[in-house]
Amino acid sequence: MSADGTKTFAAVDLGASSGRVMVGRVGPDTLHLTEAHRFPNRPVHLPEGLRWDILGLYGGVLDGLRAAGPVDSVGIDSWAVDYGLLAADGSLLGNPVHYRDRRTEGVPEQVWATVPPDALYRATGIQYAPFNTLYQLVAAQGTPQLAAARRLLLIPDLIAYWLTGEQGTERTNASTTQLIDPRTGDWNRPLADRLGIDLALFAPLRRPGDPAGTLLPAVQAQAGLPGPVPVTAVGSHDTASAVAAVPAGRGERFAYLCTGTWSLAGLELDAPVTTGASRAANFTNELGVDGTVRFLRNIMGLWLLQECMRTWELADVTSLLAEAARMPALRYVVDAAAPEFLAPGDMPGRIAAACRATGGPVPSSPGEITRCVLDSLALAHRRAICEAQRLADREADIVHLVGGGARNALLCQLTADACGVPVVAGPAEAAALGNVLVQARAHGLPGDLASTRELIARTQPLTRYEPSGDPTAWEAAARRTDEARPLTA
Repeated sequence: MSADGTKTFAAVDLGASSGRVMVGRVGPDTLHLTEAHRFPNRPVHLPEGLRWDILGLYGGVLDGLRAAGPVDSVGIDSWAVDYGLLAADGSLLGNPVHYRDRRTEGVPEQVWATVPPDALYRATGIQYAPFNTLYQLVAAQGTPQLAAARRLLLIPDLIAYWLTGEQGTERTNASTTQLIDPRTGDWNRPLADRLGIDLALFAPLRRPGDPAGTLLPAVQAQAGLPGPVPVTAVGSHDTASAVAAVPAGRGERFAYLCTGTWSLAGLELDAPVTTGASRAANFTNELGVDGTVRFLRNIMGLWLLQECMRTWELADVTSLLAEAARMPALRYVVDAAAPEFLAPGDMPGRIAAACRATGGPVPSSPGEITRCVLDSLALAHRRAICEAQRLADREADIVHLVGGGARNALLCQLTADACGVPVVAGPAEAAALGNVLVQARAHGLPGDLASTRELIARTQPLTRYEPSGDPTAWEAAARRTDEARPLTA
């Protein structure tokens, strides 16, 4: 602890396109976050499919811890569903498969032949997505790697294992596997047995705030850190950490949008919603910090724009956003949740084809396509938040938009216009802040989840966007995309 009563924490925050190590200094009235190191996350196309460069990511983590300097604890969060397999001696059996790999094509239908979709949803509360861990494991059945595996670790737990030598499965991320009962927070063993999935592969469950080991001496030496340095389990699904950092006031009726490669739109609840209507709307019930449930829908997110920029070979989004702001509103719209946008590839061509298929105008220039993406994302945000309120019978008077999209003023304003309620944007580094604050609570900072959110609201820059424009134009645009909804079983 420093002389001013603050403690220092390293948040390892791994996203689908980049990783970062952030350093948070936390005290009763202090919350200061700085970036120690940022590094790319570049998936690799191999002959056998799309894989994560997990060794490159781990090297980036070590570089980041070295840049962070002395810390009181380390916490790790990442994207969901993907995993590494370990042999009996703890060695990694190949690079983890990327969730955008095509190996699960046709697998959901195989699963549904054994466990019908409605029964699967009642058992797990998890939305249909073809890359859910459950489908990945069924796709892997009969492969030499799975046959040789003695342990399965989700991505943040794999990094923690390499740092500490200790194995665990953090609960918020485990809930995304579609193998957890959201009512009990434990594995759904009857479901796993029916599908031939061996739950003994998973390490014991941990909760956010639980100890996750101590940096190994060799790791400590590589990172140049004085020790011992504990590793603390956080909301290791990055969305769980991001929602924990939503700067909502006590008693505020809020919806949230966690924006980045994906947009995750929904409500924070005390219990899951597993009705037939919720399944038909493709909402998911993932576990959050302090026993909460993240009732949300996955939307393709800024991945659409990222892939367009990759096709155009553009790195600077500023001029694109300025050009998009000059384009007519809602002239070009697509269903941003449509499955044809999931895979990497020619995103501008697919967006143009989707517009052509609806009989509407077809965007061609980068500015037009960028405006189409942002209008379409705002429409998807509107639909998800309206449906979440209806399905959960819970009203929201305000939307908190956190994550990288909080820096995109045009997207924030369009979301406020589409939803018809104020949008409070920020913090942009919500996942890292949630990660840091769970560590801080585990290491002596008093307070509940509401208290940590109040600390964020007092200390972090936030921007409020009031709704403007003609709401009937958004209603008309929503009707235009209603016929192009994503597949649900």
